Amino acid sequence: MTTTSDIADFALGLDFEDLSDDTVDELKKRILDSFGIAVAAMEEEPVGVVGDTVAEFGGEGCTLWGGGSSPESDSSAVAATASPPDATMYNTTLVRYLDYMDSFLAPGETPHPSDNVAGILACGEYADASGEDLLTAVGVAYEVQGALAWNAPVRDRGWDHVTHTVISAATGTGKILGLEREPLRSAIGIAGTAHNALRVTRTEGISEWKGIASANAARNAVYSAFLAKNGMDGPKNLFEGQKGWKQTVSGEFEAEFTPAERVHDVMTKKYVAETYAQSAVEGVIELAEREEIDHEEIEKIRLDTFAGAKLIIGGGEGSRYEVETKAQADHSLPYMLAAALIDREMTNDQYDPERIRRDDVQELLQKVEVSEDSELTARFENGEMPAVVAVEMADGTAYLVEKDHFEGHPSDPMSWDEIERKFHETAGERYDEAERDEIVETVVQLEDHDVSELVALLE
Repeated sequence: MTTTSDIADFALGLDFEDLSDDTVDELKKRILDSFGIAVAAMEEEPVGVVGDTVAEFGGEGCTLWGGGSSPESDSSAVAATASPPDATMYNTTLVRYLDYMDSFLAPGETPHPSDNVAGILACGEYADASGEDLLTAVGVAYEVQGALAWNAPVRDRGWDHVTHTVISAATGTGKILGLEREPLRSAIGIAGTAHNALRVTRTEGISEWKGIASANAARNAVYSAFLAKNGMDGPKNLFEGQKGWKQTVSGEFEAEFTPAERVHDVMTKKYVAETYAQSAVEGVIELAEREEIDHEEIEKIRLDTFAGAKLIIGGGEGSRYEVETKAQADHSLPYMLAAALIDREMTNDQYDPERIRRDDVQELLQKVEVSEDSELTARFENGEMPAVVAVEMADGTAYLVEKDHFEGHPSDPMSWDEIERKFHETAGERYDEAERDEIVETVVQLEDHDVSELVALLE
């Protein structure tokens, strides 16, 4: 049986010295990757909406990365600070919105552990925590989220994966705030009882909330942790209690925890695309470049993939052929394959509204067929991310590419050089080279810095 006691005891029992050097290295990579993709999202309109909302209420205690609300928004009030929950809401929105964040690859669930980073960082700034404290708390959150995703998937029962996030983030933020055992159990209980999210966020007509939902979960987690910190007693029988999480949300499960080693099973995205699209996108770009394919001569694109990809982004939870917005485009395999083949890349530029509406990609995406292959599903459940892409031309010529993983998959993890290259690409428009180098160096040597020193570089 897994209980709030089990999670709290794991979190409070994990010290920085328990983390292997390789695990610390991977946690640092996740933090740097989160910063880079956050910077790249700072000009996005929905991010500005969140920034304006946070600015409207004001607040102090934590830094809003990049100064707060978007310069492109209608609001003239640009906040630089906010309360820990509001800073978590805004900064997590930055990390999550572009769909460029990391993912934990469990057979029945694919959460994004980087959703925990901004909230833990905000609470670390508030609590004047050390870099070691930060790394340990992030490791706790990654482990809890991975353990829940692996052992207690909730997607098929109608719940969104951020239902796991609110529990993992409450655990990580409670850890860095220094909560003792009973308050931490209360924080987990409050978070997990009050904040379960519906899967409708990612089915059928997808709205911009898809990219914001995890920020809301992280914000709720932080608020739950502060309530417990200030003496609120929560439902500590969250999981096993009558009408509790196991009966209502997940079903029965048993989870075990490692010294944050599940971070090694977290993938890093090479392309700005939904997790399950990574291999297919990489494959279609390779095929288009190798064969010099003219998209105007294509008769059909066929993708054979695994069950999760077909379900989430291939049409199993609503049509993926009606694509008008970024939120719809980055969850549409037909759009992503069409755009990647035409443009030979999949970056944030492919989600510009004008690009999405252009006739070439709108016409080609209608020629994409996505099918589930049971053998590929079995391979996915055994740790691969397979994709078979076939392109049929008008003259009868057929091209084929098969992938079992992509660059950034746990079987082919990104090196520090690759992580740094991605960071410089994503953060380059806002910070100059010297500023970026200082951020990289501070993350690399995080044990020797305080959280406040790190956050100051993101103002």
